[in-house]
Amino acid sequence: MQMIYLDYNATTPVRLEVVEAMLPYLSTHFGNPSSVHRAGRRAKQGLEDAREQVAALLTARPAEVLFTSGGTESNNLALRGVLHQVARSKEAHVITTAIEHSSVLEPLQMLAREGISLTILPVGHDGRVSVDDLAAALRPETVLVSISLANHEIGTIQPIAAMSQVLRQRGVLFHADAVQAAGKLPLEVNRLGVDLLSLSAHKIYGPKGIGALYVRKGTALAPVFGGGPQEREKRPGTENVAAAVGFGVAAALAAQELESNAAHALRLTTKLWEGIIEGVPAVSLNGSQHKRLPNTLNVGFAGAAAEGLMMGLDLAGIAVSTGSACAAGSVEPSHVLLALGRNEADAKSAIRFSMGKDTTDQEIDRVLAVLPGIVERVRAAARVQ
Repeated sequence: MQMIYLDYNATTPVRLEVVEAMLPYLSTHFGNPSSVHRAGRRAKQGLEDAREQVAALLTARPAEVLFTSGGTESNNLALRGVLHQVARSKEAHVITTAIEHSSVLEPLQMLAREGISLTILPVGHDGRVSVDDLAAALRPETVLVSISLANHEIGTIQPIAAMSQVLRQRGVLFHADAVQAAGKLPLEVNRLGVDLLSLSAHKIYGPKGIGALYVRKGTALAPVFGGGPQEREKRPGTENVAAAVGFGVAAALAAQELESNAAHALRLTTKLWEGIIEGVPAVSLNGSQHKRLPNTLNVGFAGAAAEGLMMGLDLAGIAVSTGSACAAGSVEPSHVLLALGRNEADAKSAIRFSMGKDTTDQEIDRVLAVLPGIVERVRAAARVQ
């Protein structure tokens, strides 16, 4: 039985074009990009070509792109790098939201224990943050705001450009976690108005273990680690050249195919949602109806445990998620869904379907054929307990 993979928000398969681009840097072009001899210069060229490709995805300058090990490191570097820089001179206040990824919330909570002041904004029932709430939360000592462009579980898109106008007037730095938005939404950093932006290659058909942090020219950022002068002395350590090259190719392809892939995903999520509400009673959409990533559908199935639904679908050869892959195995209800006002039972009945560029109509038809029976069996088992 061939697997139907509907968990593209967790990770994506590496494209053949990406693998082919990486292979020479794992064999013949193996030099250290910090070395000055020919082998080092060849590796350095590959690294810088990749930097240009990632920068092009953002309409940014190549010098504004730092390579990291992934989205989690990019978020940590953005948050800690800014706060370590500014905390030397004044008290720091940071604003974020209740639905951020753990790689934003946990570092900020750690920093709060170290002395920064932290405000966590609520969201509406659709997961959207109010620009007015953000403006009201600002203080004279506010130095940084970190808000994801699109949520990893429910796909809700935030009004980042409108927020940036408020923050720019107050001289507050703005970081956006765009890990889930990459390849699905335009990421022109000047239009968004952000000062820092995080990316991860494995969300856009690139390799795992490589990411990037956009740092607008002139933004003060302290390194988190000590070491060598790599990545403009902001992220020391020998760069993963092969992975960076793969990231660059994945970024170039994501930019070329953005419009067509988004339209394809939206058509399929619409088809899936319409089929679910027609074939399964007592369901609800988690997140925004329209301000949502085109590939993401988070559905609550009242009276059915999400773990049971996920296992039933897995037995049928269908891979989905109960939420963030980083929270896999957690028995706690999703903090994202609780922040929307869902109760614990509803939060534990939600399944995330996320489409990719290779998802087909036939796969969605198969899901719609087996899903009603799986939901009924899980609900029936709950009723007899």
